[in-house]
Amino acid sequence: MAGERADSGAGRDLKVVARYVAGVLLGCVVLLLLVGKRGELAAAWHHLAGANGGWVLAAIAAESLSSLAYAWLQHRVLRLSGASIPLPGLIALTLANDAIAGTVPGEPAVSSAYRFRYYRRRGASGASAGWTIFTILIAQAIGMSLLLLLGVLAALAGSTSTLGAGITVVGLVIVLAAGAVLVRRDLLLRLAGASVRLAGRLTGRLTGRRWDATGHRTGLAARIEATLTRMREIPLSPGSTAAVVAIAAAVWFCDFLCLVCSFHAVHAAIPWHGVLLAYGVAQVAGSLPVVPGGLGIVEGSLAVVLVAYGTGRVPAVSAALAFRIVNFWLAIAVGWLSVGLIAHRLRRRRASAPTSGPVVGAGPVVGGGPVVGAGPVD
Repeated sequence: MAGERADSGAGRDLKVVARYVAGVLLGCVVLLLLVGKRGELAAAWHHLAGANGGWVLAAIAAESLSSLAYAWLQHRVLRLSGASIPLPGLIALTLANDAIAGTVPGEPAVSSAYRFRYYRRRGASGASAGWTIFTILIAQAIGMSLLLLLGVLAALAGSTSTLGAGITVVGLVIVLAAGAVLVRRDLLLRLAGASVRLAGRLTGRLTGRRWDATGHRTGLAARIEATLTRMREIPLSPGSTAAVVAIAAAVWFCDFLCLVCSFHAVHAAIPWHGVLLAYGVAQVAGSLPVVPGGLGIVEGSLAVVLVAYGTGRVPAVSAALAFRIVNFWLAIAVGWLSVGLIAHRLRRRRASAPTSGPVVGAGPVVGGGPVVGAGPVD
């Protein structure tokens, strides 16, 4: 049995690695098809070599604002669930989360699990941590949908074609549907709970271990169902919903500003009627579970759309590469330093726990434990 599990795990690891390699190769193929000639690729790197330092710093500042907005988004949603984690720790978590999401296969499960464990170590309940991740995921989808919708409208305004009208309607429907899910997330959680109960019953019939001696359900399915039930009990008012979506949209918009600054850095003209749509398309393409961080895919799809809206191939590739150097590679370098810093702090906390008492989170301590779940805060 142990050998079978080992073989199964090895098979899954091999599939993940194969998907990672295939994604990198796919991204490289897209870039090669776009550039076509070595001379144009060399010209793009020449543009990067002569980048304006001031605009590069502006791009880094815009990306830093995006990370700060995401940390604030987590802080806000955690407070709504009754938990409280200091903002500096969430900033470090945001940087670490970006590094994991950009380099570790298995996204978005790996980075979500990392955030979940961090929330729990800092005193949040399992329901609060799960509800926070769930709410942020939907809010980010709505924020990106809004930016995509604005991008489509801008592209339509700069073009005489009416072919994008249908895309605009579809985008509006997606935004409304995602908003409805966030407002009535209890329905989705009930559906998830029903699925867990069904899986628990089927598993229980097969194993014969559904109940303990006191008549209560046991096992992983029962714990998941209990957590989902507690998540449904966390309220989210319309005002709080709007605030969370606004912060999530600000995360994406600051990242988009990094792209705008990258254009200026490589002295390229910005196709204002298509740059926001190009950014949204690239982010959606990069979020597909092919390769972590959309390596190669984001650069290629971003440059392709920019070229379609009138940007020259060399400036488009130069701007895309400059954007990804800040948005991806610099974020990974800083993020893994944050991963190490968080791990170091955790080791110190564990080492000091036997002498100074239990340290669960950073919240105020009353009666030997952190105050968590004191009710939602609007």
